[in-house]
Amino acid sequence: MKLKEIQKRAKSMGVKTHRMKKTDVIRTIQREEQNFDCYATDRVHHCEEPTCLWRRDCLSTNGHATAS
Repeated sequence: MKLKEIQKRAKSMGVKTHRMKKTDVIRTIQREEQNFDCYATDRVHHCEEPTCLWRRDCLSTNGHATAS
């Protein structure tokens, strides 16, 4: 997902994203949704969230093959 799309999603939740990196915006959204703020962390090695909106991007960010 592109940063602009992520920022738009964050804004709709009342999250201010000025000068935030993509990773930080996503983790803030995760916290707002009361989920683990695990995007692009080592948790990817044992992630059990197959329906996570950020999963595909997270896996590719962490150098893992992305399965459809």
